[in-house]
Amino acid sequence: METIILFAPLLGAIIGGFGWRVISEKGAMAVTTGLLFLSCVLSWAVFLGHDGQTHHIHILDWIQSGTELNTSWGIRVDRMTAIMLIVVTTVSALVHLYSWGYMAHDDNWTHHEHYKARFFAYLSLFTFAMLMLVTSDNLVQMFFGWEGVGLASYLLIGFYYKKPSANAAAMKAFIVNRVGDFGFALGIFGLFYLVGSISMDDVFAAAPTLAETNLQFLWTEWNAANLLAVLLFVGAMGKSAQLLLHTWLPDAMEGPTPVSALIHAATMVTAGVFLVSRMSPLFEYAPQAKMFIVYIGATTAFFAATVGLVQNDIKRVIAYSTCSQLGYMFVAAGAGVYSAAMFHLLTHAFFKAMLFLGAGSVIHAMHHEQDMRNYGNLRKKIPFTFWIMMIGTFAITGVGIPLTSIGFAGFLSKDAIIESAYASGSGYAFWLLVIAAALTSFYSWRLIFMTFFGKARGDHHAHDHAHESPMVMLVPLGVLALGAIFSGMVWYNSFFGDHNKVTEFFGMPHQEVAAEGEHAAEAAAVNQETAMSGVAPAGEHAAPAAEHAAPAATEHAAADGHAVAGAAPQGAIFMAPDNTVMDDAHHAPAWVKVSPFIAMLIGLSLSYLFYIVNPAIPERLAKAQPALYQFLLNKWYFDELYDAIFIRPAKWLGNFLWKKGDGATIDGAINGVALGIVPRLTRLAGRVQSGYLFHYAFAMVIGIVVLMFWVVLTGGSN
Repeated sequence: METIILFAPLLGAIIGGFGWRVISEKGAMAVTTGLLFLSCVLSWAVFLGHDGQTHHIHILDWIQSGTELNTSWGIRVDRMTAIMLIVVTTVSALVHLYSWGYMAHDDNWTHHEHYKARFFAYLSLFTFAMLMLVTSDNLVQMFFGWEGVGLASYLLIGFYYKKPSANAAAMKAFIVNRVGDFGFALGIFGLFYLVGSISMDDVFAAAPTLAETNLQFLWTEWNAANLLAVLLFVGAMGKSAQLLLHTWLPDAMEGPTPVSALIHAATMVTAGVFLVSRMSPLFEYAPQAKMFIVYIGATTAFFAATVGLVQNDIKRVIAYSTCSQLGYMFVAAGAGVYSAAMFHLLTHAFFKAMLFLGAGSVIHAMHHEQDMRNYGNLRKKIPFTFWIMMIGTFAITGVGIPLTSIGFAGFLSKDAIIESAYASGSGYAFWLLVIAAALTSFYSWRLIFMTFFGKARGDHHAHDHAHESPMVMLVPLGVLALGAIFSGMVWYNSFFGDHNKVTEFFGMPHQEVAAEGEHAAEAAAVNQETAMSGVAPAGEHAAPAAEHAAPAATEHAAADGHAVAGAAPQGAIFMAPDNTVMDDAHHAPAWVKVSPFIAMLIGLSLSYLFYIVNPAIPERLAKAQPALYQFLLNKWYFDELYDAIFIRPAKWLGNFLWKKGDGATIDGAINGVALGIVPRLTRLAGRVQSGYLFHYAFAMVIGIVVLMFWVVLTGGSN
């Protein structure tokens, strides 16, 4: 069953991409969509029927090099895999179906051009690469899927290859991700160097020893576990668009809207969160790396939320919200509550895919207009899309009943992360996430108010002819709406609410949790003090003590240089015995648990004031604070900064090497030899070759004289 799930999208991509001339474009669309729905149904069967244990399925022997590297292509089936299977295949299948309507008449192509089969083949190829990534049983296989996703995203973002902006966005995504992938590759090399294997079970088993091993890197000695964990996270930063490597994500909007939903909701951008959670046995022994993840994640969540406040393109607003929500997930992973990170990954996939596809429905209705300043009063024109977008907004902003487990999907998963941030001791992360929650509410409701309320703006012809999308586009929205409403409530206890259920759900060794004991109360009190004190080391509670380590050698390294390891920990994720963050989060003060809801209400109230009560306020505020407005509108000037630091010097160097190196030196030398020296030698040789016999006899006599003179001087010796 798992093999069919993995290879069905690949089969669809091959048939749709190469055989569409035989089966027609519509046939290619039907084959790719049908095989994706087959994978989706089987994925749900695997998820619902999974026993929580880890299973290995061997596909074939793959890479063998010497006696050390023996890599097979296998499928690792555990709870993490099962979660990612339903996320990837469900969203991808619905995107395939949605694309039947959205891509039916694309203005970027003439009616003579065939583009649909290629588009659906790219979607299926993308899905296969992501499935290979999440089912991988070793790091080389994961890297192969990781790069496959990068290739497919390049093809999809640049699908409108006639547009220079689309080509530029595709190259930007590809290049920025290569920067992160370099760090990921270094991490894999380092693990193979120290462990002697890239099998995940071997790496997990060696983690306690890596925590006691030092490694030379960049002329400095590092703790191996922390260094390798950071290198792996650099790869995650690129793929999941965290601060510093985030600039490609908003530009990815140049692709068709279904592509935006697929990339931003459930596949490419979640790969980094999956990587950190998958490698939890290593990260649990790398407290400094976890602290770094918390800071990057919290800062990203805040940064992206501030930029989303002023964006006018409906897809870019949702794109920056994706960037912000990914920051939330990384904070949970850095705090050591990997199940909460995966919980938000699951719920986010439903409501974010729904928001993107809902935005596509609005764009479709408004004849491909994406500027929200040209929308307004559309709720009566497209009522189904309006309510879908409302449900998505309820989910992302966190609407629910405080201090209960009743609410939309984002209410439960996002609050779980904020409570975990507080319990981890990082006041920095906690407060930034709460502020980001208020900003998220503001820009999400701003999108709703500017799009569906107020007066119609822009092209009146577009407003007059606005209409609801076809049923083939609305059905996927309705299915995703069910996930946005119910997924949080259904799986809250399995991912976060009940420690024993979390342990069982993820197949970890069962441990009774004294939830009401003295320790929990003391931990909550300590966390309250540390969180308010400023910036306490995040992950402090999650740093495992040496005595709790899994059975492993006490030596730093074996004689052959490889880490000596014991048994890999059981379960899809690993939480060290002294990692009490989840339990401490359950006992956080009431004001901590209510703070995200209050932040949501503040954001909603301000947005209602700005865009419904007095729509003149935003313009007056922008004129009153032009520097701040331009700072946010230009995305903190990261693109301009990178242009000054990297792009312009690279262009200057390229031009210098081209004109001075290639043009002046290489071409000049070749041209000088060809046009200067060679003709002169030719003319000289022509003069020597006179054709007179006495000239040649004279030359022979001169040669004999020189030869005799040389013999006399050397005495005939060599």
